[in-house]
Amino acid sequence: MPYFMPYYYYDPTYILVLIGALLSIWASMRVKSTYRKYAKVYSHSGMTGAQAAARILQSAGIYGVRVEHVRGDLTDHYDPKAKVLRLSDSVYGSTSVAAIGVAAHECGHAIQDDKAYAPLRIRNTFVPVANFGTQAAIPILLIGVIFGSSYLLIQIGLLCFFFGVLFQLITLPVEFDASARAVRILRDSYMMTDDELAKTKKVLGAAAMTYVAAAAASVLSMLRLVLLFGGNRRRD
Repeated sequence: MPYFMPYYYYDPTYILVLIGALLSIWASMRVKSTYRKYAKVYSHSGMTGAQAAARILQSAGIYGVRVEHVRGDLTDHYDPKAKVLRLSDSVYGSTSVAAIGVAAHECGHAIQDDKAYAPLRIRNTFVPVANFGTQAAIPILLIGVIFGSSYLLIQIGLLCFFFGVLFQLITLPVEFDASARAVRILRDSYMMTDDELAKTKKVLGAAAMTYVAAAAASVLSMLRLVLLFGGNRRRD
């Protein structure tokens, strides 16, 4: 495997991984700082994140989804299998515009599920494929290199990794749509003033950038693997 050894000592493609890591770190820092800033701005409604979520779900005619408290910081998520909307420590009992915005976003996912929103269904169906691909890609690529630079195994490894990248890309429209639904609900229900809604949009916008950064990092990692392995065919 002579083509592989130089990369062991010096791999210029690591710059792609570094760019992806920096994007992810920047997005994570941004969402945390934005949330902390607007977590200090309390909504005129006085509702907590949990109360806002319950009201939104009820107004949407969704009665089979429970709202629960989950430990952690910004670990909020909607579980479509259990029909549970879980809100984190900083959201569940907080009356801030940031907390209500995050709760509304998760309600957006519950509404997507209730309305059979196609991108959400596709993403949920793709989860096991993406998980397998992400876990199997690197071992398959390494085996392909060890056993005589097997072109077939290398291509299978790249395909597996692509499944994970595709999942990240599918996630983007799902998250953007959930935020758009949240903003419309908060505006149309008069749960927030225009000023509060503007602040909430900043929180949701910062959160959306974490998904954009994750997708970009995945694409860059895929590009690196293609550069390293994609052009190698087994030589007899």
